[in-house]
Amino acid sequence: MLKKKWVKVGIVFLAILLIIDVLGSFYFYDLAIKREKKDFLQENDDLVVSREAMDVFVSGGWHEWVDNQEFEYWEIQSFDDLRLQGYYLEAEEPTNKTVVFAHGYLGRARDMGIFGEYYYKELGYNILSVDLRGHGQSQGDYIGFGWHSRLDMVDWINRLLEKQGEDTEIILHGISMGAATVLMTSGEELPKNVKAIVADSPYTSVYDLFDYQMGRMFKLPSFPLLDTTSLVTKAKANYSLREASALKQVQKSDLPVLYFHGNSDDFVPTRMTRELYEHTNKAQIRIFENSGHGEAFAIYRDEYIHSLNQFIDQHLK
Repeated sequence: MLKKKWVKVGIVFLAILLIIDVLGSFYFYDLAIKREKKDFLQENDDLVVSREAMDVFVSGGWHEWVDNQEFEYWEIQSFDDLRLQGYYLEAEEPTNKTVVFAHGYLGRARDMGIFGEYYYKELGYNILSVDLRGHGQSQGDYIGFGWHSRLDMVDWINRLLEKQGEDTEIILHGISMGAATVLMTSGEELPKNVKAIVADSPYTSVYDLFDYQMGRMFKLPSFPLLDTTSLVTKAKANYSLREASALKQVQKSDLPVLYFHGNSDDFVPTRMTRELYEHTNKAQIRIFENSGHGEAFAIYRDEYIHSLNQFIDQHLK
């Protein structure tokens, strides 16, 4: 009798744990993936920006430059019938070279103006900066962390080819989630017009990123909560956290990739970029000292641009 009693207690205990796990999975889905305000990031010490970088992000002249440009408003329809918004700026002098930008988590297309001003004014490139699904003026009630956006990027590339013709040369440049997005795009069947990728502060996969953040922010083990969150994400957003992998995608590609990362990044650990670099067929990497998440261009502008120019000169005509 005593044994049966303890078996019942064990079953009840497991049932309670299962309920807690399921409820926790829905909570974490809403917290990180559902499209809504993310208050939890406001108190995240890992996203504290250095004063030097903040001066550039907030007060840099690139904001005024963006405001003064006459961007064309482009729209495309995604594979799952979302209306996606892009912003195209033709170079001052005719050119066949275009950069396509992908912004970070909770960002928007105009954020990439910090890089766009340089590409436009100094390199003479056309610019296409897009609001990724679930961000800005693009539709979508969830954040895909690059996985579905990789297919959207293919559509944006094809839209560019319609505009510019078959001699177009394209470079993809993303930061943080946008960097993972362009890396995930690299594993798709792309036109030969895409010549190179710049990935600034990317993560290896969504599962790896959440695993790291769950331990760092909430002091929780990833199993089983992260795996059930992945099931919830599959049901609600049609992708799993493990399948959304930049690491697996870059191994399918021969596109050259230039990786940037700061060695003081506590939000997306630098080791993830190192792992991506080690598994990319054609890659270069530049790690910046005392640079937090996505800060390298703001703090080490000259060094960043030097590496970028060398890479572009090597891979674009």
